[in-house]
Formats: sequence, C-alpha cells, structure tokens
Amino acid sequence: MRLFCVVFFCGAAVMISTALFAQDTGSIRTPGIEFLKNPVPVENADAKVESEMKVYEEVLPGTDLKMKMVPIPGGKFLLGSPESEAGRADCEGPQIEVEVAPFWMEEHEVTWGEYLQYAYKMLRESRKDKQDKTPNELNADAMAAPTPAYDITSLSYGLSSKPNHPASGMTNYAAQAYCKWLTAVTGRYYRLPTEAEWEYACRAGTTTAFSTGDDPKGIGDYAWHLDNAEGSYHAVMTKKPNPWGLYDMHGNVSEWVLGRHQDDLYQQFKEGKINAPLYFPEKITMMMISKGIGEIARGGSCDQLPEDCRSAAKNVSTEDWKRQDPQFPKSIWWVTEAPYVGFRVVRPLNPPTTAEECKLYEPDPSVAEQYKKINQRD
Repeated sequence: MRLFCVVFFCGAAVMISTALFAQDTGSIRTPGIEFLKNPVPVENADAKVESEMKVYEEVLPGTDLKMKMVPIPGGKFLLGSPESEAGRADCEGPQIEVEVAPFWMEEHEVTWGEYLQYAYKMLRESRKDKQDKTPNELNADAMAAPTPAYDITSLSYGLSSKPNHPASGMTNYAAQAYCKWLTAVTGRYYRLPTEAEWEYACRAGTTTAFSTGDDPKGIGDYAWHLDNAEGSYHAVMTKKPNPWGLYDMHGNVSEWVLGRHQDDLYQQFKEGKINAPLYFPEKITMMMISKGIGEIARGGSCDQLPEDCRSAAKNVSTEDWKRQDPQFPKSIWWVTEAPYVGFRVVRPLNPPTTAEECKLYEPDPSVAEQYKKINQRD
C-alpha cells in the first residue's frame, strides 16, 4: 500500500506520495571532497587565505533560495563559562582556550524553504524532467533522505508551512545528511559546526554570558525566548544580529553541533587527555542514533528562559525527545518531542583533504543503510 502525507507549505496543503522519500544511499558513501571537483560558480565564494574571505550568497540550483554565508575570522577564545556566571551548568567548565580556524557560517538557521528541497526531495522532483542537470545535482539526487515525519502536532510547532521559519524537529544525523547533500549540490564543503566553532561565532569576540552582555534582560531585541516568543518560534532575522552579523544565535531554535556530550569533557581537554577537534567516545551505531541520547544543541530556544540561551549553554538530547515516535527502532531522521531544535551550516576555509578526515564531519553511511533495511515505510 502506498502511503501519503500532507505537507503544509506556503499556506497550502500539498499531498506528497511517500515514494518521493525513497532512501537512496549511493552518494552518502562518497567522501565529501569528491563533490568539490565541479563547484557551481558563485561570486566571492572562493578564497585561498583568510584575508580573501568575503560574504557570498549560495543559491540552491533550480530555485531562488539564497543562503548568505558570513566569513568568521580565525582566532583564540575561552570555550565554556566561568563559575560565577548565572545559570551556569557544570558541563560548561572549566573554561579552556581553543583556537578556531576561519570558516563561513550561514547568517541564520537553515529554513524550511531550504531544508524541504532536501528532505522532501523537492529539488529533485522539480527538475526530474530537465535535460541540463549538472554533475552536482546528479550526485545530490542519490543522497539518502528522511522518511516522512509522523503527523504529531508538536513537531515543528505545525509551522513547516512557513518557508522563512527555521527548519526544526530533525535529528542531528539528518542535519549532517543535509550538509552532505548541500555539499553535493553546490560543490562546496558544508557541515555542522563543532561546539567550539559555534560558541566562538556566537560570542563574536565577547566574553560575557550573551553577546549583548551579562544581563538576560538585554537579549530581548536579539533573541526569541520563553518570555517573548508567545509559545512558538519565529521567522529568521526578525531580531537584531550579533556583532559578526549572525542572527538568532541566542534563542528561536537550538542548533545542532558535531560531537557528543560528556559531563567532564572540558576537564579532559584541559588535562590533555583529548586533543581531537571532535569528541566521539565510541563508534556511533544506528541504534545509538535511533535512541538519540547525548547529542548537543546550542543557543537555547523560544521554549527556554533567557539564561538558557547563553553563549555557553547546551541542550543535550535524551530519549524523551522521541517519546511519541511509534517506530522500533525510532527514527534516525526526526525527533517528535523537540520541535525547538534546528541547525545552521558552516563552510571551513580549508575543507578535509582525505576520505578519513571526511568521516569526522559526515554522517556514517552505514546508519542510513541499516535503517533502510529495517524501516521501509513506503
């Protein structure tokens, strides 16, 4: 039997066959660096050194959707929060000095307009009869994509009809898969930020609890949070940006980052026990991703108090984030109880150069392949 799901997009209900959600997995096994051979020409997108980095706009091929990428200079900063900071959690310390290499970051969270081109295969379907498909599009067509989300009203606040709102309710793995799809379709290397990159960009050279200072009352003009959001997230860029021109780094939706949570992680870094830029305590399995425990989102959300939106604050996923998911194993693509989590993309000035290095930043292809065998919903 063929199932159908109703997607509310641009104010209209659109019935989409779940055949569109066929989980192709071919390109997900290709290291991302292989997609960089045919970059789509974009003005100001090329730079060999930091001084050449400029703001540029990435246009999703076949659409009028633009992603504005803001250059973030490299530098050192203190990751985490001081013990004296109000609202601080133990896992935010001790503070450690971290050096961050230059990168570009999208000026706002990935929107539904952007995400649905991947998740619902809208880009592929809109261009399926075109004869001028580029090698990038062909690579992206074969990328693993989510099965449809269950119709649970809490998912994404029921607002996926609004393409200028942050895409949300997806898993960390789904966010990584989107980044790989974006790499394939553009020929430029996109991924999720690391914790250090995210906090560095959020702070934007500041050392206070928020990029606006230490007073939680001072973020009202910069963030959608529990006290002003009226129970929902809002369109991107409707508040003021931080000093580096990035919107919604505090509040609106919390944002996935790479790596996994451990209470004493910063202490281990301080003692020199961990030197890698990311922390993966063990091989991440399909069942671990299905449970969705210990993944990290940053920035707080419209569902949290201002102090939970501090630069150093974290949301750590738990099994409760998928409580209403009726599947076994639970979805590797969606979280039913966390409509307040989304993500934004970064592009490092210096992308990985080997397949092994790519594995640090890209979704494990075996996870999508194993999940496809167990969960064939179409």
